[in-house]
Amino acid sequence: MFALVASFAFLLAGGGSGSESAFMKFYNQYLNIPGFEAWKFINLAIFVSAMIYVLKKPLGEAFAAKREAIRAELIKAEAEKAEANAKLTEVEGKLAQLDTEKEAIAEEAKAEAAAEKKRIADQAKAEAARLKAQAESELARLEAQSRSALRRFSAEESVRLAEEKVRAQLNRDIDSRLVRAGIAEIGGLN
Repeated sequence: MFALVASFAFLLAGGGSGSESAFMKFYNQYLNIPGFEAWKFINLAIFVSAMIYVLKKPLGEAFAAKREAIRAELIKAEAEKAEANAKLTEVEGKLAQLDTEKEAIAEEAKAEAAAEKKRIADQAKAEAARLKAQAESELARLEAQSRSALRRFSAEESVRLAEEKVRAQLNRDIDSRLVRAGIAEIGGLN
């Protein structure tokens, strides 16, 4: 924008003629320094001024709304602080009663421990009685098995001894007589 104004000023100041005017001398000496270019800063100042003029009302309203929101938050924080102080007072009152509650809880815990100890002792007695009954039952079963095995052994031993006696008394004559008697009993030889 400023470049347009500067170009227009050059034309008016005689920028197209051969002689250098006073404005051109000032411009070349102070404003036309390479890298400085004052017109950029002037353009920036004009732009910032225009933005301030355009945005003053919306930003002012936004800042006012933000100010009100902060004020409301401060009021809310004060209320929360008062509520927290009330809770603190209540908690301090409860802490004062804590010793009596602690003693009551300790007594209750002792009573529960005694009851639990009695329950465990009763349970242990019942378990011991059950194990004793189970052991007696197992012993009775093993005794019956042992008696049965002893009877079987006794019977087998009796049969073996009887067989030995019979074999000792048997000879060829008795054996052939017994075989003939058995053959005759089943119907004889064909």
